[in-house]
This record gives sequence, structure tokens and C-alpha cells, in this order.
Amino acid sequence: QPEYVDYFYLSSRHLQKNKQFLFKISCAIIPVVINQKASDISMSTITLQNASQPEITMLSNSFIDYYMPQANGEFVKVYLYLLRILSASPASFSLEQMADTLLCTEKDINRALLYWEKAGLLSLNYTSNNVLCGITLRHPSAKTAAPSPESSLTASSPQKKTVSCSLTLDRVKELKKDQKIVQLLFIAEQYLGKTLSPTEIQKILYFYDELKMSPELIEYLIEYCVSKNHKSIRYIETVALAWAQENITTVEMARETVSRYSKEYYSILKSMGISGRNPVDNEIAFMDIWLNKYGFSLPLIQEACSRTVLQTGQSSFQYADKILSGWKKKNVTSLEDVHRLDMEHQQKKQTRSARPASQPKAPNRFNNFHQREYDFDEYEKRLLNQ
Repeated sequence: QPEYVDYFYLSSRHLQKNKQFLFKISCAIIPVVINQKASDISMSTITLQNASQPEITMLSNSFIDYYMPQANGEFVKVYLYLLRILSASPASFSLEQMADTLLCTEKDINRALLYWEKAGLLSLNYTSNNVLCGITLRHPSAKTAAPSPESSLTASSPQKKTVSCSLTLDRVKELKKDQKIVQLLFIAEQYLGKTLSPTEIQKILYFYDELKMSPELIEYLIEYCVSKNHKSIRYIETVALAWAQENITTVEMARETVSRYSKEYYSILKSMGISGRNPVDNEIAFMDIWLNKYGFSLPLIQEACSRTVLQTGQSSFQYADKILSGWKKKNVTSLEDVHRLDMEHQQKKQTRSARPASQPKAPNRFNNFHQREYDFDEYEKRLLNQ
């Protein structure tokens, strides 16, 4: 006789021979004891009910390994909440209620749903009026990679690019058999001072397999980031993508780039009155915008920083960014352009201050008398001598 049965309908002969048997339902094994005689039991179906609310939400390991590392944190929060609601299915809810619960906007919820639909983790159903009416969750697949967040999320502020890892488990196993990769992972653990997580291993293998970085270049990449007190794989990933965009393929090219940028960073910090420390992430983000996006020369940026300190009395990168963004809109490319704008501003200021002389008022009963004249300096002397 089978030890576990997947049916609720059993014959009286089976019940008579098996006074104790088990139902196997999903992940729960529920013991049922039969004390009645077979003659007292008629052929019928058995209804099994759970009186308690489930307190566990199941999350697939494939989601954690392949989807979560690349997704925006808000998107992950939406997906986890959908799983929570599904544990009490069938359940009905509105996007407004979901937004209130997760402390975000309905627009954020819609972006997350579109992201996970593109990743293949859910499908969205719409009415004829294009109104969302249903969501069907799908089981995460280990061989499917999630799309990069940039394809689904467009932000007004500059976003750091993230790796869209397309390495399968088979490819990861194949790469880890290479002695050069084994040595590279060992060196990375020494620099980071810990055992690498599966996500960190996959990121490093991505640098090698997809970005076509040599093991020597990846080793220098990690060494450089650690020397700047940055051991986060996200920071290392950002630097790796920046190097890939600049077509840096050798350690020598990386050293030259690092030396150039470090010199510019510290020169800008000095213009802000900052010394004795390394730039922090948000400062580097601003300086990268000024140097790369705006394309300003170092003297122009230093001029904006000097004006920031004079105007505010502090090193405000936000204030300096307002100055430089204003210059960018006015097509400023040199210090001569800045001086020209200053002269134009002074001329406009003088024009506004030079008002025409007021016309004498016509005599009337309010001003048709001789106005008294007072010597206030004389009155002040008298008061002081009293």
C-alpha cells in the first residue's frame, strides 16, 4: 500500500486495512486517524479545511539568485507584497490600496508591474478599456535573467547603471573550472576580506565574460575600489561599467584614467575648501556630471566652486551645480564667457537702478505748504550732550 496518497477519495477496503494514513497536500503532511469500522463509512469525498491563516510566504531561490540582485528595491518590495497577498488567495485589492500600504505612488506600482511582466514573473490582464483587472504570478526560471532596471525605469536624476547578468548556472560552473578564474576569485576575497557571495561571484564573472575584462584588469579594479574604502559590489560594478564605456582594456589605461580623475577630483575639492579626505559618492556623482555630461574644463568648475564658497560660506555641491547648469544653458565654454555674462548682469542691474527723476507734484491741499527742514545730526548731538 502507498504511504502517501494524493487523493481525498479512498475505498472502504483501503480504509479498513490502513487505520492510519497521511494526506500529502502541497508542502504540508497532515496525519488523519480513522477509528471507525469500514462498515460505518460510506463512499464519499473528504473536505479538508484550514482554520488558521498561513503565516509563511514562500519565496523561490531562483528569484533571489537571478532576479532580485538586478532589480530596483521598490520593484522587489512590490513583488514580495504580491506574494504575500497570494498566500491568502483568492484576494482582491486595488493599486491605490497597495500604494498606501507600501508608501509609494500608483505610478511606482505600475512601473514595478511592467518590469516584472517583462522579466517573465507575472502577466497582466486588462479590460477592453485598458484597465488592469488581473495579475497572474509565474514561477521564476533559473535560466531566465531579469531585464536591466534602466529599460523600465526612467528617472530625472542620473542613475547608476547596473549589470544585467546573463550568465547561466552552467556557464558559471564552466568558468569556475578555469584556474585563472579560481585565482581571481581568491584574490578578490583577500581584497574584500570575506567569502564572496553568489551574487558577487556572478558580477565578477560578468566583468570577465561579458565586459571582456582580463583577470589582471579585474584584479586592479577591485584593488582600486578597496583603496578608496569602497568594498561594495555595487560600487565596483559602477566603476567597471564606466571603464567599459571608455574602452579601458589594460591595467595601464586604467591607471592613467584613475590618475587623471583623481587629480581633477582633488582639485575641485580644494576649490571648495575641502582637504584631507577622499570625495564621497554624491560628490563624485556631481563632479562626473560637470566633467563628463557638461564637458566643463577644470578652471570653469573651480570658478563655480569659488563663487559657491563666497556666496554661501560653505562647500555646497548643490549650489555649485545650479551655477554650472545655468552656464550650460547659456552655452558657456570658457572663463571669458563667464566674465561677459558678469558684465551683462552688471549693466542690467545699473539700468534698473537708474530710474528717471520724479516729476514735481501738482499743488493741492496736502502739499501746498512749505515743508519743514530738520537737521537730524544736530538733534542727535543735543540728545547725546544731555
